[in-house]
Amino acid sequence: MGGDEMGGDEEPRMRIMIVTDAWEPQVNGVVRTMQRVIAELTAEGHEFDVVHPGEGFNTMPLPTYPEIKLALFAERKIKERFEAFEPHAVHIVTEGTLGMAGRKMCLKMHHPFSTAYHTRFPEYVSARMPIPTSAGYSFVRWFHKYSGKVMVPTPSMVEELKAKRFINLVAWTRGVDTETFHPDRRIEAGEAGDPFEGLPRPIFLNVGRVAVEKNIEAFVELDLPGSKVVVGDGPALEGLKKKYPEVHFLGARFNEELATCYASADVFVFPSLTDTFGLVVLEAMASGTPVAAYEATGPKDVIPGSNAGTITPIGGDLAAGAKGCLDLDRATCRTYAEGYSWKSVAHAFLENLQPLPTPERRRFWQKLRRKKKTWIDWEQFTDWMTPEDKQKEDKS
Repeated sequence: MGGDEMGGDEEPRMRIMIVTDAWEPQVNGVVRTMQRVIAELTAEGHEFDVVHPGEGFNTMPLPTYPEIKLALFAERKIKERFEAFEPHAVHIVTEGTLGMAGRKMCLKMHHPFSTAYHTRFPEYVSARMPIPTSAGYSFVRWFHKYSGKVMVPTPSMVEELKAKRFINLVAWTRGVDTETFHPDRRIEAGEAGDPFEGLPRPIFLNVGRVAVEKNIEAFVELDLPGSKVVVGDGPALEGLKKKYPEVHFLGARFNEELATCYASADVFVFPSLTDTFGLVVLEAMASGTPVAAYEATGPKDVIPGSNAGTITPIGGDLAAGAKGCLDLDRATCRTYAEGYSWKSVAHAFLENLQPLPTPERRRFWQKLRRKKKTWIDWEQFTDWMTPEDKQKEDKS
């Protein structure tokens, strides 16, 4: 494989290698974002090779997150994939074991790469283990140090990381699937198919991973009329169900069923303080459902001035914000969300990649092919030797 695919005056089509610890069957904003970006760019003719834990690597479960698999001893296989695919650009999505192996490979090969800061990794680790966030940020800063561009979800997150001495930061927002998440999916109380059948109205909804870092207890403890509903799965689910029997935990919902839950709710409540964006905020708005959130990174970049939700200072009265959403126009929420196009998000991703300049890229791959051919020829030449003789020749 090689060369640059060009079509007249069209932009060159790129081969892009994605290295990520987060992929199916995981269900989260990182996976949804990358899948949608890849789908948009694949439709335009770009090619992708996605390296993820489910592709034959030896793995171990992440402590406290058993459904997340950590790939072990991955560098050699990543290098083989890299040499076979001959990508124009490499993008490393996550700071896990696969991400670290991909980073190490790129540095060894002297090939540029980009990274993304999707998750408040230090806060997530600190919530589970006695590890200070300062140590976590030291690691994450080291991980992204040699990235040509670190893609960060919001402008406020860029400023926060700059203050922590991160470099090469660029804001890269998120999009929303306005076809799947649509007000037309709303089912009113008493109608057939109501996902909240029998529950007192209004419906205050939270969707996401049910885990300690999502601050879900701040939602379920609110004094609200009607019903509080949580959609999602995660390690904290069973404990919360026992502790808050009056809250309705529906478990995970997907695709149209999830979209119907969003549209049929009256208010979406997002209490997280650790998300870097909160894709669910846009999904709720696209469904016509206003959002009540704390003034944290993500919501404070999306909600103010939208008339599609309310922002509450951290530690303030989120219940008042949630009840205030009942007076907001659902059509305004939808109109605002329509401004977040996945196509524009995908094109911004493409612009942030770090490919080698064309002449240098050609020299890079020509040199690597010659090196591989020399090694293959040497292996064939020494096939007749005994292992002992071959070892002597290799040393010489």
